[in-house]
Amino acid sequence: MSGTAHTATTKSIDQKAGTDKKVKIGLLTMMAVCIGLVIVQGAMISALQGLGIGGLSFIVAMLVALMLAQFNAMSFAELSLMFPQEGTLATYTQKAIGHFPAIVSVFAGYVVVAVLALPVEMFLVDAMLGELLPGVLPEKLIPLLILLVFTITNLVGTDVFAKVQNILAFILVSALIITGLVAITGTAEPHPTLTGATVDWSMAGIMDGSFIGLIGLALWTMVGVEFICPMINEVKNPQKNIPMAMHLSLFFIFTIFVAFIFGASLYLDLDTLLGSPLPFLDYAKAVFGQSGLIIATIMALAATCSTMNTILAAVPRMLKGMADEGQAFPQLKAHNRFDAPWVGIVMMAGLTTIPYFIFGIDSLIMLIIAATTSWLLAYSVAHIDVLVLRKRMPDHVRPYRTPFYPLPQVLGIIAMLYVALNNSPAPEMTHMVYSITGGILLLLSIIAAVWVKFYMKRNLFEPDMD
Repeated sequence: MSGTAHTATTKSIDQKAGTDKKVKIGLLTMMAVCIGLVIVQGAMISALQGLGIGGLSFIVAMLVALMLAQFNAMSFAELSLMFPQEGTLATYTQKAIGHFPAIVSVFAGYVVVAVLALPVEMFLVDAMLGELLPGVLPEKLIPLLILLVFTITNLVGTDVFAKVQNILAFILVSALIITGLVAITGTAEPHPTLTGATVDWSMAGIMDGSFIGLIGLALWTMVGVEFICPMINEVKNPQKNIPMAMHLSLFFIFTIFVAFIFGASLYLDLDTLLGSPLPFLDYAKAVFGQSGLIIATIMALAATCSTMNTILAAVPRMLKGMADEGQAFPQLKAHNRFDAPWVGIVMMAGLTTIPYFIFGIDSLIMLIIAATTSWLLAYSVAHIDVLVLRKRMPDHVRPYRTPFYPLPQVLGIIAMLYVALNNSPAPEMTHMVYSITGGILLLLSIIAAVWVKFYMKRNLFEPDMD
């Protein structure tokens, strides 16, 4: 690429994301987005259950998961700054390997997962509120009202979104840190003498390599920081802040979770960690006594609200970017006077209510496990995009370049495929999980193939070199 092209691309990034008068999102808010999407109730449950299963081995698995999550962040940072557009993975993939894999990877890895993940969080909040105020609140009503509130706040633009997200992330992180520190120090309730089996802090699982089987579970505590990338046009100094927000957030999340679960080991035995449907509720009660129910409810509400706020901000922008490229319905390009992609926001909110009313939480968890396998495949596609574009577009300006390339991408692809193949939490669930995952991918592939071939009139794997 010529020097003029380099300059033009750099100016494009600045104009789109760095100097626009509407840009309002700084580094702390970006980290709040990353943290708020990753630390959900499901991640808290996964972390506590992982501790019960593996003890020290799970901590080591979390270290490996942290490294893999950093690899994912490296690929997304490089790609998002090469193509500073709202389409995120779809934009990068269409440039590398074509529109068909672009459409499949985004819908399978983000849209479907979001539509199924939010109802699970809503069910968990409803259960927590039922524990706090038994018989007082109508079933399923409060989560719907929360969804309505965040649909409205996202419709009025990123300024309101940023303020709300900062508050939610602060509440969530503060609750987790306080719980962990109070548990470790025993300042509220003395450390009890545990009568049942306790967490295994031996090196056995590390020495025999069995900790590897826990990496998949550990990874669920660190996926999702790339949701900041679709908002690249609305952040300050993206060349510096996009990579920094993702990398710092992952270290922060790891530290918070390690303190959180270590504190839990001092109060909960294995039966509670592995058998309770809401182990963080038992944890909060053990640490704070009866007031622990309020603490746990605050954590649950903050986690769900933060996740909901981030998904309703990020996924509609992905869809808008895809619509701009002809990869999705043109109506998704519409934005209101606050420059919010209102059709996508309303659509995501509406789709979320369907499984919320149709299914129960037990059915949804099975669907989530299957759908999130596609999320791992989406990470693999991002790594492939980096490898392909390094060969196909070697002179394209890259404000961020992956350190130690291509090692993070190669190891990332191998690891994501391994975790996807070992994603089922129990052998008896394996067939169902892969049947659902295969069904989701098959349906999306058929729709995407028809769309690309007959609507876009492009070859399925024809890269867009414009």
